[in-house]
Amino acid sequence: MNTIFFDQNGTLRSGWRAAFFLFAFIFVAVVLGAAGRVVLSAIDTAPTARGTHIFLIVTGLLSLVPAIVIGWLCGKYFEKLPFEALGAGVGGRWLRNWLVGLVAGALTLSFAVILAMGFGGLRFELNDVSPLSLLAVWTMSFLIFGIMAAFEEALFRGYVLQTFVRSGYGWLAIIFTSIFFGVVHADNPGATPFSIANTMLAGIWFSMAYLKTRDLWFVWGLHLTWNWMQGAFYGIEVSGMTEIVSTSLLKEIDAGPQWLTGENYGIEGGIACTVALIASSAVIWFMPDLSPRSLPEGDPD
Repeated sequence: MNTIFFDQNGTLRSGWRAAFFLFAFIFVAVVLGAAGRVVLSAIDTAPTARGTHIFLIVTGLLSLVPAIVIGWLCGKYFEKLPFEALGAGVGGRWLRNWLVGLVAGALTLSFAVILAMGFGGLRFELNDVSPLSLLAVWTMSFLIFGIMAAFEEALFRGYVLQTFVRSGYGWLAIIFTSIFFGVVHADNPGATPFSIANTMLAGIWFSMAYLKTRDLWFVWGLHLTWNWMQGAFYGIEVSGMTEIVSTSLLKEIDAGPQWLTGENYGIEGGIACTVALIASSAVIWFMPDLSPRSLPEGDPD
């Protein structure tokens, strides 16, 4: 029975480590989230209502912090690893990788948009908006999308994925976390089986980007500008959501069909997104200048 829980070195096996992380994260996130909502409700002002910018920022941070902290503590006490093993430390090439990720995410999204435009599904017009108003929207949306992307990467490409990778179950973990990544987006407005499948594919894209660099900063950059460019630049729905960005540089005119452009869900619901994600995954995987960040490794199961 002992070998079910521990390996030959007396280390708790990866499946149990991942299960403990998920249980601890859900418990702490639920408690913090409830406390945060109570505080926001007590303030009782319109800017703190559910779905507003303040609400999204606060609840996002209350999910991001436990995902990072619990992931670090699990690595420390289960595998004797330092915080840097999580790939979230500010050392080495973290800033360069983050900036490269920002560019790669923007280019990947733009490639999907160009494909949809080339087949006549999308076109764009300039929005009539003042530069100061646009700058304010861009800044706030960049902050919100940044917090949301950081949380999702810390959860889905953080400790759970990484501890399985260290035990030699990397591809199994990629499949598991990517399926879960798609499922949690299934209730988004306008979601379809195609959009869920694309979100799972995006999970594989992000996971491969992590394996290539072993750096959450790079993956965070990819995720951040993928979302931000959709809403703040192109005026496209972001996974069906429109409330984060009140105005954008461009106005999207979507002629469909849905299988190409995603229509109400946004471009993530169409085949233009599928092609862009596959192409970007190949480019990132074979890009010679992207090398794995040197991180401490735990013992395999």
